[in-house]
Amino acid sequence: MTLKKTIHIYIVVSLALMLTGCSVTKFIPENEYLLNKVKLESEDKSLDLSAYEPYIKQRGNTKWFSSLRIPLATYSLAGKDSTKWINKTLKNIGEKPITLDSSLVSSTCTDLQTAMQNAGYLDAYVTTRTKITGKKKINLTYNLIPGEPYHINKITYDIQDDSIANKFNGIYPDRKRLKSGMKFDVNRLELERKQITAALTDNGYYHFHKDYISFTADSACGSKQIDLVLHLAKYHPVNSEKDTLHTCYFINKLKFMGSNDNKINLRRRILEENTWIEPGKAFSSNALKQTYNSFGKLQAVRYTNIQFNETHGSDKLDCNITISPAKPNSISFQPEGTNTSGDLGAAASLTYENKNLFRGSEVFSINLRGAFEAITGLEGYQNQNYMEYSLESKLLFPSFVCPFLSKDFRRRSSASSEFNISYNMQNRPEFHRRVFSGGLRYRWSDSKQRHIYKIDVIDLNYVYMPWISATFKNDYLDDVDNRNVILRYNYEDLFIIKIGFGMSYSHNNSAFKINCETAGNLLNGISRAIKMDKDNNGNYKLFNIAYAQYAKFDFDYTRQIPFDQNNQLVLHAGLGIAYPYGNSIVLPFEKRYFSGGANSVRGWTVRGLGPGGFKGRDGRIDFINQTGDMKIDLNMELRTFLFWKFYGAVFIDAGNIWTIRNYEEQPAGQFRFDTFYKQIAAAYGLGFRMNFNYFILRFDMGMKAINPAYETEKEHYAIIHPRLSRDFSFHFAVGLPF
Repeated sequence: MTLKKTIHIYIVVSLALMLTGCSVTKFIPENEYLLNKVKLESEDKSLDLSAYEPYIKQRGNTKWFSSLRIPLATYSLAGKDSTKWINKTLKNIGEKPITLDSSLVSSTCTDLQTAMQNAGYLDAYVTTRTKITGKKKINLTYNLIPGEPYHINKITYDIQDDSIANKFNGIYPDRKRLKSGMKFDVNRLELERKQITAALTDNGYYHFHKDYISFTADSACGSKQIDLVLHLAKYHPVNSEKDTLHTCYFINKLKFMGSNDNKINLRRRILEENTWIEPGKAFSSNALKQTYNSFGKLQAVRYTNIQFNETHGSDKLDCNITISPAKPNSISFQPEGTNTSGDLGAAASLTYENKNLFRGSEVFSINLRGAFEAITGLEGYQNQNYMEYSLESKLLFPSFVCPFLSKDFRRRSSASSEFNISYNMQNRPEFHRRVFSGGLRYRWSDSKQRHIYKIDVIDLNYVYMPWISATFKNDYLDDVDNRNVILRYNYEDLFIIKIGFGMSYSHNNSAFKINCETAGNLLNGISRAIKMDKDNNGNYKLFNIAYAQYAKFDFDYTRQIPFDQNNQLVLHAGLGIAYPYGNSIVLPFEKRYFSGGANSVRGWTVRGLGPGGFKGRDGRIDFINQTGDMKIDLNMELRTFLFWKFYGAVFIDAGNIWTIRNYEEQPAGQFRFDTFYKQIAAAYGLGFRMNFNYFILRFDMGMKAINPAYETEKEHYAIIHPRLSRDFSFHFAVGLPF
C-alpha cells in the first residue's frame, strides 16, 4: 500500500469516527475487559508519583492528543472477515484492543513495591482497585502505600587497602559523602559507589571499579534507623587467589601515532592542546574522557584510540594515542528549484571544503551560488528576469584565535573562532543591489553543553545600490503620493558595523535564548569627535555612505510538558525589541521584525501580519511596510505520535509586531501601552509532521481567530465567522517551529 493511500484512509477513518460512533469493544473476548484507564494514587502527598510511572507494565490503547483513541477505533471499524482487503488494512493501520492482563498487574505491583523499598520505604506495599465502566471496559488503579521512610543513622568505612585509606579524605572529601540523617535510598548508595570509583580512577587507580565497593545495612528491630558499613576491598589480580593493594599509576611516556602507520597531519601544538593526559602525572579517567572529547571535536580527525601499556613490576603507564585522519577535501553540488508567486526559477551552489587547512583542523570553505528566476507581471521594465550570484568564504578555527591566551585556557574552553567574508550580487528588473559582508565570531560552551555563548566581535555589512530603474524610482521612491520613508531607506547605500552577544541554555525540558547587538556607536563617537559633515537628512556618513545605528534585544523561551511517551504540551514565548537612534530613524530591513509564517502566528502568511492594526493595501511594497521594531510571539502546541513516522499537532498562536516610532505609511502600527493588547492576533490550527530522525518535514494548517487588521466585525472575530478563503494559511517547513 502506498503512503498516500494510507494517509487518505486515516483521514477518512478519523472523520468517520468523529461523526459516528463505533464499538471499540466488539473484538474483546468473553470474560475479558478493555483496559480503559490506568493511574497511580497515594494518600502520602510527599510521594512523587511521576517517578513510579515507568514501572507500569501495561497501559491502555494509544491516545492521540491524550484523549482520542483513533488507532483503536480504526481497528474496530474492521469486519470479522479477514479475507477482505479493507478489514486487513484497517487492522494493520489500527491498534489491537489491549485487555487487562492479571499477570502484568501482579508484576507491576512487585516492581512498584521494590521501587518504593529502594527509595527508603522498606515497609511499602501496593494494592489495586478496578472499576468496570460501560460495556467491557475497566479502569485500573494502583494504590501506593509507602509507610514511614527509613533513615541513615551512622556510616562506617571499612577500607581494607591502607594506601587508599590514607588518601581517602583527600580524594573523596566529606562534602560529597552520605550523611547521617539522610533518607535511606538504594539509588543513592549506587551513586556513592560510582562517585568513589570516579574519584579513585581520577587519581591514579587505573584498575579500580565499583565492584570493589559494597554496603552492609543493619536496622534494629522496630527502628526506622539504619547503620551502614561501606566496604572497600583490596585488589584481586586476574589468575591469582591472593589479594593485593591497589596500585596508583603514573603516566610514563606519551606517544602520538597515525593509524595504519600513516603520518599524523596535525601540528604538534594542536595535538598537545587537545591532550589532557600528561607525563609524570597520575592516571586520570577524567583526563582520558576530556582527551577523547577534544579530539572528537576536531574536523580533521575521524576517530581516536587511546591505549595504556603497563610497565611490568612498576607503577608506570605508557600512553599511545592513535589518530585516524578524516578525508581533508570535499566538493559538493546542490541544485534547487524555486517558485515565487508563480515565477519559476532555478539555483545551484558549489561548495569546496578543506578540513585541515593549516594542519590545525581549521575548516576552510568556499561556496559559489547562482540563481535565475523568470519574473512575469511587471510592466514598464526592460529586463524581466532576476539573477543572483554570491561568493562566500569561511575559515573556522577549533579554538579561540586570540593573542596572549595560555595553552591551558584554550584547552579548557570548548570554543571555535570563525572568520567569514562574502559578496552577493542581485540584479532585479527594479534595481541592482550589491552586498559585501565580513565578520569575526567566537563560540564556546561549558563542559556539560548546557550553556552556549557567542560573541560577534565585528560584523560588517556594506549595501551598495548601483542602479535603480526609472520606473521604480518614479512610481515608488519619488512619488509625491507615496511618502514611504521605510521604503526609500531600504533602497539607499548603507553601512552596518555591529557587535553582538548571545547565550542559549537548555536543560531537561526547558530552554531559553537571549541575543543582543548594537551597531554604529563607535562610528558615531568618531564622527562626533572629529566633527564630520552631515548629509541633507542630518546623518553622518562614512566614505560618503550613511551608516546604521541601533540596539536590538531578543529573548526566546520554550517549555516542554510531557504527559506520556506519546503526548506532550510545548509552550513558547518570544520577545524582541530594536530601536534606531542617533544616525538612523529606521531600522535596516534585515534587522526589522515580521510576523506570520511557519514559525510565528500560523494563521497568517509570512510578513502578512502587522504592524499593530495596519492592513496592507499595496501588495508590491507590503513586504516592506509589514515589518516592525517590536515582536511578541506566544505559542502553545499539543504534539502526539500518530503512526510510523507521522506525528500530529494542534496549536494556538498569538502575537504581532509593532513600530516604536510613528510612521505615516504604517497607520495603527505604533506600539502603545493602552492599545497594544487589543492588537494581539490569535490563530489556531492542525499540523502533521514526518520525523525521519535526521530531519523533520512539517505541514501546518492555520486559521485566523482574532484579526487586529479588520474592516468588519466578522473579519475581526474570524473564529466566530470563519471563511476558508480569507482566514486559512498553509505552511511547509523543515524542523519544528520551536
